[in-house]
Amino acid sequence: MLALEFVRTLIIAIDGPSGAGKGTVARSVSRALGYRHIDTGAMYRAVGWKANLEHIVLDDEAAVARLAERAQIVVEDDVVTIDGHDVTRAIRTPEIDRAAAAVARLPRVRQVLVERQREAGRSGGVVMEGRDIGTVVFPEADVKIYLDASAEERARRRAADPAHTGGAAGQAAVAEAIEARDRSDTTRTASPLTPAPDAVRIDTTDLPIHEVVDKVITLVREKVGRT
Repeated sequence: MLALEFVRTLIIAIDGPSGAGKGTVARSVSRALGYRHIDTGAMYRAVGWKANLEHIVLDDEAAVARLAERAQIVVEDDVVTIDGHDVTRAIRTPEIDRAAAAVARLPRVRQVLVERQREAGRSGGVVMEGRDIGTVVFPEADVKIYLDASAEERARRRAADPAHTGGAAGQAAVAEAIEARDRSDTTRTASPLTPAPDAVRIDTTDLPIHEVVDKVITLVREKVGRT
């Protein structure tokens, strides 16, 4: 365990594509440090879920941005609510995967949610995961990590996860969905998925989770040692 009295204000950014292990690693690191864990992707998922509920067309930027502005979104302790609805499980479906990718492409929606993410994390003591944390949300983050893995491994992980596949799914179908999400994330004009220039890149393809977590904790220790 780190000497937490000296590191409570650090901001740790963990970015990467679908299936790279962001969520599992971020939760484990946050527990090890006694930090808060914020899954920013869950915010986009919640907005996509609410837009579907209200029959808002997902490419209607103005309407989706208004929804994001008025919505009360809470992401805390792995529980996600929007306007009082617990959507923790409801947002982990293939349908909401697609909805999240669609709303994440809308610059006005990103503007609204990025400001909320900054407000939630600026006091530090946080592990924030997403796709643009180290590049846009907190370019000044103390520790920046970019997780990646081979396309085959990421598809395998998602195919084995009923929360994302909605049940037994062929790996080829999941791979196709991940490829589509990657294409959407890396080509959008607003905050495209890309490693921050000063991020430490970790390939998780052949690494067990505990080794990835150990690597991140080591980077935090090194950061503390330099301050």
